[in-house]
Amino acid sequence: MYNPVKINPANTAKDVLGDNRPTPVMRLTNLFNRLMQQAEVDRAVIFVVLTRGWQLLTGPVTLVLIATYFTPEVQGFFYTFASLLALQSFVELGFYLVIINVSSHEWAHLGLDENGYLIGEPKALSRLVSLGRLIFKWYAVASVVFVIAVGIIGFIFFSQTPYPDIRWQTPWLTLVALTGLLLWTLPFNSLLEGCNQVATVNQFRLIQAVLGILALWSSVILGGALWAAVAMAGVKLASDLYLLLIRYRRFFKPFFTPPTGSHMHWQTEIWPMQWRLALSGIVNYLAFSLFNPVMFQYHGAAVAGQMGMTWQLTYVLQQIAMAWVHTKVPRFGMLIAKKDYQGLDRFWLRTSLVSLVIISIGAAVIWLLVYALNVLQVSLAQRLLSPLPMGLFLLAAIFFQAAQCQTAYLRAHKQEPIMVMSVVTSLMIGALVWLLGSRFGPVGAAGSYLGVVIVILVWDTLIWLRCRAEWH
Repeated sequence: MYNPVKINPANTAKDVLGDNRPTPVMRLTNLFNRLMQQAEVDRAVIFVVLTRGWQLLTGPVTLVLIATYFTPEVQGFFYTFASLLALQSFVELGFYLVIINVSSHEWAHLGLDENGYLIGEPKALSRLVSLGRLIFKWYAVASVVFVIAVGIIGFIFFSQTPYPDIRWQTPWLTLVALTGLLLWTLPFNSLLEGCNQVATVNQFRLIQAVLGILALWSSVILGGALWAAVAMAGVKLASDLYLLLIRYRRFFKPFFTPPTGSHMHWQTEIWPMQWRLALSGIVNYLAFSLFNPVMFQYHGAAVAGQMGMTWQLTYVLQQIAMAWVHTKVPRFGMLIAKKDYQGLDRFWLRTSLVSLVIISIGAAVIWLLVYALNVLQVSLAQRLLSPLPMGLFLLAAIFFQAAQCQTAYLRAHKQEPIMVMSVVTSLMIGALVWLLGSRFGPVGAAGSYLGVVIVILVWDTLIWLRCRAEWH
C-alpha cells in the first residue's frame, strides 16, 4: 500500500535548492578557475612564473649582497663570466629548439602509462627513441668542445685585464667544466618538454632557482667571491641529474636500446631546420652577449657590472612573459600534427596577447622603480643603468616579445624561415653595439639595440603572414 511522504513546507526550499546552491567560496573559486583558463594559466605557466617571480624578488637581495661583498671590479668579472659562457651557442647550434618542435609532433601519437613508461604507436615511439640516441651523441661531443674552447678563450680574455688582485683563474675553469655538463643535460630536458612534460620540467627549474640562489647567497656572504657562480652551477647540475636519472628513469629506459622500427632521418627531418637555427644562434651571440664585454673593454668593469645587472633584470622579465608561449609550444606542434590550424591560431593568439600584456606592465613597473631609486639617490641605483638606457632596453623587450611570439608559431611547424632575418639583424646589433657602445656607452648600446629590434618586428611580421598563408 502506498504511504505518501509528508513534506514540511519550511524545509522545501532547503531540500530543493539549499544543498545544490553554490556557496560564496564556491562562486569565487569557479570565477577564479574561469579567469585562469581564459588567461591560459596552467601548472606549467604557474611554475615558470613562480621561477621568474622568485628571480625578480631575490634579484634586489642579490644586488645588495653583490654590492656589499663584491668590489665593482669583481662584479664586472661576475657578469662577464656569464657573457662568455653564452659562447655555448657556437657548439650547441640551436639543436634544443629542434628537439622540442620535432618531438612534439611524435608525442601527438604517444603518452605515458600510470607507471611512467612510454606507450603509443610503435612507429612514433621508435622515431622518438632514435631522436633521443642521436642527441645523446651530439651533445656529448658539443660539451667537450665547449669546455676546451671556451675555457681557453676566457682564460686569454681575462688575462689581458689589469686586475692582478682578483683570483679568477680557478673559478673560471671550474665554472666552464660544470657548464659543459649542464650543456649535456640540456637536450634531455628539451626532449621532455617536447613530450609535453613541461609542467614537471618547470617544477624542477623552480627548485633549481630556489636552491641555486641560496647557494649563491651563501657563497657571497662567506667570501666566496667568484666561486658564487660555481656554487650556483653545481646546484643546477645536481637538480638536472635527479630529474633525468631518477624522476624520469622509466621514461628514458627505451632509449638505452637501439630502435628496431622507423628512424628519425637526420639529413631530411632535422638538419634543414638545425643548420638554419645554428647559423642564427651563432650570430645571435653578437646580438645578446656583446653588451658586457664591450662595456668591460671600453668603459671598465664597473660599467660592465651595471650593464650585466640591467640585462639580467630585463631577461627575467622577458622569460616571465614568454612563459605563456614557451610552455605551449608542444601543444602547438600537436595541433599542427593533427592539422587543426584554426585551433592553433586561436590558441596561439590568446597566449601571445597575455604574454604581451604581462611584459608591458612589468616593463612599466621596473622603469618606475629605477626612476624612483635615482630620484631618491639610493646607492643601489648606482649598480644599475640610469633611467634612459634602462627605458630603451625595456621598450626593446616589449617589441622583441611580439616577434618572439611569432617565431614560436613558425618553428612549431618544424621550419626555420627567419634565418636570413636573424643573421642580418644580429650582425647589425653586434656592429652597432660595438661602434656606438664603445663611443657613447650604455645609451649608445641601448639605442642601437632598440632600433634594430623595431626592424626585427616588422620583418618577422611579414614572414609570419607569408608563411601562415602558404602552410595553411
